[in-house]
Formats: sequence, C-alpha cells, structure tokens
Amino acid sequence: MARLRAAGQPGVNQTGCHFGDAVLACVPMGNLYETDTVLWAERQADALRRHAHNEIDWENVAEEIEDVGNRHRDRIKSRLATLCSHLLKWQFQPELRSGSWRGSIAENRNRIEQVTEDYSSLRSHPGNVLTKSYRAGRRVALAETGLTDLPDACPWSIEQILDHGFWPGE
Repeated sequence: MARLRAAGQPGVNQTGCHFGDAVLACVPMGNLYETDTVLWAERQADALRRHAHNEIDWENVAEEIEDVGNRHRDRIKSRLATLCSHLLKWQFQPELRSGSWRGSIAENRNRIEQVTEDYSSLRSHPGNVLTKSYRAGRRVALAETGLTDLPDACPWSIEQILDHGFWPGE
C-alpha cells in the first residue's frame, strides 16, 4: 500500500513513484537524474531531509557531491590560466597595456583569492595546478598575440601571480 502524504508535499510511494503537487511521476531516480537533474536534486534533497535512506540515489548523489569540489578546482585552474595569459601579455607587450588587462588581472586574482578563502582545503590548489594553468594561458597568449618568445615554463612564482601588487615588467 502506498504511503500517504499531505497534499502538495513531495514523496515516494512504495513502488518508487515520485509524487507532489497532485502530479504522479513514476520515473525511477536513476532515470530522473539523466532526464531532469534539477527535479532529481530537489527530490534527493527532500529525501535526505526526511532521512528516507531507501529513496536516495546514492551513486549519483556521491557523484554530484564530488562534482561540487571539482567545480571549485576547475574554477581556480581556469582563472589561473586567464591570469597567466594576461600577465604574459602585460610583460611582453607593454605598449599595449590597457585598463581592461589590468582589470582582468585584478578580477582573476580576486576570484582565486575568494575561493581559496571560502574553502581552506583549496588554499594550495593554485600552486598545484600552476604548471598546467600556465601552459593553457601561454597557448592563449600565443594565439592572441603571435609572440613566439614567451617562456615555456612559468617565469613567476604562484605568490607573485596572486600578489595584487605584482605587475611584471613595471
């Protein structure tokens, strides 16, 4: 026999059908994850809050939790690549320096600083991904500038790169 819940409250009956707002959606959680991640997340959050362990899509919940951390790591790596690209252009094209480059450098430093302050476990991450981020940033700088004499290895320390007072070539 299906469990009954108050009208308008989402839930799951014993057949695994999900219902709420007078709409019955009989889509298994694994399939729902593939077709509507937002609805899946809402249903998983509800089940977690109710401690309904039998309703949790454990494999996908674990994957999503891991993805949260990976998104922050990727954000740092991407921002660091952009920062390296603009620092290279700043140093090797001094005649083209602009407020836009300066703003981008400051913004990317701010964003990396914010993430590493908010998530202490990521404080060492910029240093850990500097080599990869520099290579990516260098490729962008090469493509945008046509310069061929950019250093193969990062010429700055991570501390310099993240230092708001560091402007190479000034």
